[in-house]
Amino acid sequence: MVITFEKEYLQELYLNGKASDKKHRFQPDVISRYIKVVNTMKNVTNVLELARFNGLHYEHLTGNKNGYSSVRVNNKYRIEFEERIVNGQTIATVCNITELSNHYQ
Repeated sequence: MVITFEKEYLQELYLNGKASDKKHRFQPDVISRYIKVVNTMKNVTNVLELARFNGLHYEHLTGNKNGYSSVRVNNKYRIEFEERIVNGQTIATVCNITELSNHYQ
């Protein structure tokens, strides 16, 4: 699966293990799990395979986040992403990671 990052801090967290701005500071455990989940997303061929990993809790979001999906990083954080259909395939192969959010806040 092809992964793109909508926000620069998400890409920095993945590539460097930290963000350059002070607003997006996370615990080292959260960052390592985030990197592990993004690597898992990269290694699957389509988003439907994410459902095989029970710990990720792959789901389609509803309400004001309708059209987005999410996987869990841990019990407190999740990765929200947008699925896209490429070349008319019914399987989404491009994910745009939009947010690493604390969704219980």
